[in-house]
Amino acid sequence: MGGLIGVAVAAVAGQAGLQWWARRPAQGPPSDDLGEGAFDEMYEGRHIRGSRAAAGRHQGGAAWDVTVDGRPLHLMRRADGGYLSMVDHYQSYPTPLVATRRAVDELGRGQQLRGRGA
Repeated sequence: MGGLIGVAVAAVAGQAGLQWWARRPAQGPPSDDLGEGAFDEMYEGRHIRGSRAAAGRHQGGAAWDVTVDGRPLHLMRRADGGYLSMVDHYQSYPTPLVATRRAVDELGRGQQLRGRGA
């Protein structure tokens, strides 16, 4: 019986650890002055920044202005409430931050987004 309880506690602790790992700041905390859900951080050696788009530019407040190293990354809101990027448009991610991090992962070290500064 004690072994089963130990396994259950380890499973719960492991799941909580995985959830924390997925939500953690990558390399420094996001800036709080950008607005709700906004982020400004270094991730995998890239400067990623995102904030809600200015009112009137998009409908519903779901649009985001996101950049990777100062170059725009287009995010789209999906019907399931998640987000996708134009770099990785086959997968839905729960937040703009996670979608941006996965786009950086997909780009790798040698590629840049097209746009400003190109």
